[in-house]
Amino acid sequence: MADWKRLSKALILADGYIEEKEAELIKKEFLADGVINKSEAEFLVDLRNSAPKAVAKFHTFVFEVVKKAILADGDIDVQETNWLQKFILADGKVDDMEKAFLIDLKKSAKKTCPEFDALLKQHAI
Repeated sequence: MADWKRLSKALILADGYIEEKEAELIKKEFLADGVINKSEAEFLVDLRNSAPKAVAKFHTFVFEVVKKAILADGDIDVQETNWLQKFILADGKVDDMEKAFLIDLKKSAKKTCPEFDALLKQHAI
């Protein structure tokens, strides 16, 4: 059986760039059933971290998916913070979009753990 994640990633990144059409198709397909599960969210994060370049629309979509997954219960706990840290620091730096994302998460969460607050302080404030 083919590994759909590996195949999809290879096809999408074949030219080293996630273009506008690819971003639209990814969003359309991932939202087709109205639900993005953890496996799909992790695939999108991996794809974002692996793409040498991508249009802003793709990054925005990934951030929307991650935000929805992290804030499903309204709170940001230690496990979610650890996952966020891997996502945010995958390339060894925190860019402006990631900083804005962390700040948005803080504003949107009902409650955050001390570990998230430390991550925010260290990388976004």
